[in-house]
Amino acid sequence: MKIVVLAGGLSPERNVSLSSGTMIAHALRRLGHQAALVDLYFGLAGWEGPVVDYFDLPVTDRWKQVDPQAPDLEAVRAARPGNSPNQFGPGVLELCQAADVVFLALHGTCGEDGRVQAAFDLMGIPYTGSGYVGSALAMDKDLTKRLVAPLGVKTPRWQRAAYTEKDVDRLTSTTPVPCVVKPVASGSSIGVSIARTKKELHAALVEGLHYGGECVLEQYVAGREIQVAVLAGRALPSIEIIPSDGFYDYANKYQPGAAREVCPAPIPPAWEEAVGQAALTVYRALDLAVYARADFIVDEEGTPWFLEINTLPGMTPTSLVPQEAAAVGIGYEQLCQTIIDESLKARQG
Repeated sequence: MKIVVLAGGLSPERNVSLSSGTMIAHALRRLGHQAALVDLYFGLAGWEGPVVDYFDLPVTDRWKQVDPQAPDLEAVRAARPGNSPNQFGPGVLELCQAADVVFLALHGTCGEDGRVQAAFDLMGIPYTGSGYVGSALAMDKDLTKRLVAPLGVKTPRWQRAAYTEKDVDRLTSTTPVPCVVKPVASGSSIGVSIARTKKELHAALVEGLHYGGECVLEQYVAGREIQVAVLAGRALPSIEIIPSDGFYDYANKYQPGAAREVCPAPIPPAWEEAVGQAALTVYRALDLAVYARADFIVDEEGTPWFLEINTLPGMTPTSLVPQEAAAVGIGYEQLCQTIIDESLKARQG
């Protein structure tokens, strides 16, 4: 098939996305597909040949390893000529229309939040992963919690806060600590802080202004970091994350050796069953499709506390979903092909 692997864009997770896209494009080439790796934001800038010939260009390796620093999005904007507000770079939509399917390797806002999916639905372009409604709901941590909490899925107490600089002192004084401060619509732990004191909470709220000033203030729950992928409607073996230092933040997620990942997670069968069922409940409640990855803290009594679910989880060299798939005998290439096959079924449905 002719497949566009769409990555990059203007998300804070841009660098992670480019790494995922590189890995996916190489895997699809090994499977015999004509795979074109394209940056959503820069598109086919500088390409003057026929659009269809773009599928035969070599796949670069320059983005394979995730940059340890989150991207400077203002610098990214400045690097594209012109001041167009269009998130789609030149030639992107034309190339996607020429493809049999678009493999979405996008992460975070501008790709995982349902907007690209909605545009593709309107244009009749098949793509991988969940549809636009489930993607939009899952991207919003507050809305996700509101939907799943009544279904028996335990989730830490939380409040949504939209604030400006003048609200920081008030929120600091009224929010119990320890707590976790998270941007309401972001991933890869970008902008996430664990505040154990009021001073740390104040600093975390000030930092949160750089991510839009809209956050979830969540009760801190101590326990083991367990994540569960869902693939084609079934839960894969869970994986435990053991960071070498601190919590599972951006650096620990994507730099080799920064965290130990154990799959299957060394937990009792009853705990495994509970966390898998919770992941499936969230997946179904949001009407997700094809694949996703749910994040939990499991306390010392074995209770899974749901944190969030990702509808386009990472496919980088250190990502978790490929490790969980490998635990049941599904290699990276087979995983990519399964995602494509299940996505085409979902789009037809």
